[in-house]
Amino acid sequence: MINRGILIIFALLTFACEQDLAPISGCTDENATNFNPNAVTDNSNCIYFSTTPYTIEIPYGFPNMIIPQNNPMTVEGVNLGEKLFNDPILSADNSLACINCHDKSSSFSDPNQYSTGIDNIQGTRNASALVNIGWNSSFNWDGSAQSLEEQAFEPVTNPIEMHDKWQNVENKINTNLEYKDLFLKAFNIDYIDSNHIVMAIAQFERTLISSDSKFDRYIRGEEQLTPSELSGYAIFNSEKGDCFHCHGSQMFMDNRFHNNGLDIEPFTDLGLGYVSGNSNDNGKFRTPSLRNIEYTSPYMHDGRFISLEEVVNHYNSGGNYSSTVDPLMKKIGIGLQLTNEEKQDLVSFLKTLSDENFITK
Repeated sequence: MINRGILIIFALLTFACEQDLAPISGCTDENATNFNPNAVTDNSNCIYFSTTPYTIEIPYGFPNMIIPQNNPMTVEGVNLGEKLFNDPILSADNSLACINCHDKSSSFSDPNQYSTGIDNIQGTRNASALVNIGWNSSFNWDGSAQSLEEQAFEPVTNPIEMHDKWQNVENKINTNLEYKDLFLKAFNIDYIDSNHIVMAIAQFERTLISSDSKFDRYIRGEEQLTPSELSGYAIFNSEKGDCFHCHGSQMFMDNRFHNNGLDIEPFTDLGLGYVSGNSNDNGKFRTPSLRNIEYTSPYMHDGRFISLEEVVNHYNSGGNYSSTVDPLMKKIGIGLQLTNEEKQDLVSFLKTLSDENFITK
């Protein structure tokens, strides 16, 4: 006699299929081993694995994270995604993993100016930091991807990154018994395809949440800022520093694109303009979060600045005028005119956004 609890689990899994959630179709032959004590079998020898929901705790002051309906967070999916993120099996010669260009100690960014792929070819941009990206509305410096799942497709086939074909990657992973087991438990699939590979990676990336910096503890009333840090905070949030327009709120980014006066025309990198095809977007790049900015050197889309002091000096000098420069750059050619002490105070405040636990645990 079938246990009533098992029937309920089976009904829930069937409902999930009907609602177009994570695919549920893990069927095996009669001699298949039931790896999961919570698995359910039906008369066609299909094995259905019940997954464990992964709950994301929303940090103080953060908005809710929007999670795709067809890729709900599960413990099994997150663990699988972390393994894939660290595995060079995704590259053509099995030498390069996601973690190689998104180093944990650098807040999952690349400490080199340009990332280098498996054929020793350098790109032209600095790999973005993967911090709180579950709240991003677009991805890559130029906004060329609209979801984490879409973004995760790109590096595998990019000729200057992992330089492989998805069919080759699928073949490699489908012959790996450990991955066969993990994908069956996470997604109830027998054949591992690229869609589920990127779904797992995206689940893991949504867990990369930083919210325990000195500034966070200050906001929660758990720690005090120094006079220099408080002065920098005031400069940051005033017209004097003019940082808050693009880096306001607890997210310290605005999910928008700006030309921040880095270059004059013609631009060597069109940024958003290349993606949108609109010349008014030329030279615009996605606003990065300032969280853990101390760890993510070098800075800007092309890694041109090595230190935070150089970044502050860029804005203090007024930057460069071009036809698409952001209206928020009100002091082009004039600059912020901060004193040396004020510039140092601003850098001191930026360093309060460093979350050591994020890069060590």
